[in-house]
Amino acid sequence: MQPVKLKDLTFLEKTYIPQIIKGLALTLKQVFTEKFTRQYPEVKWSSPDSFRGRPVLVMEDNGKERCVACGLCSRVCPALAIEVQAAETEDEKERYPEKFEINMIRCIYCGLCEEVCPEEAIVMSDEFELVFTSQKDALYGKEKLLTPRQKLEKRLKYLRENR
Repeated sequence: MQPVKLKDLTFLEKTYIPQIIKGLALTLKQVFTEKFTRQYPEVKWSSPDSFRGRPVLVMEDNGKERCVACGLCSRVCPALAIEVQAAETEDEKERYPEKFEINMIRCIYCGLCEEVCPEEAIVMSDEFELVFTSQKDALYGKEKLLTPRQKLEKRLKYLRENR
């Protein structure tokens, strides 16, 4: 095997002056370009259909969750943020989540729970403004997670088109 001979650096290259000048030129170029800062509280951002905000449970028209408590979402969650406990019911779906909690502090908004759900019961919404004053506030139970299907129609349509 032949040894690789490295090119000797010139005096200027050894002093790093050309690299410093290139960096300064790039900085000066950015100073004079048009700014694109959004004045956030006054000017709201409208998210695209592909945006993954906080996860929510889809609520059917009859007021019940779509979830059948299979537990796939909690098994696939890399941050271990989802906890599901199943219970039996007399309805046609036979099982429902007696307890469904997502720890929003642990959630990394990856969307794996949404991808693995066979019933389209858990969806990443377009909500991104989350504020907690304590760790207990960050535990979202079914009452905070249930969202009417009509409100999530845009995301559900996007998911069906891109599967």
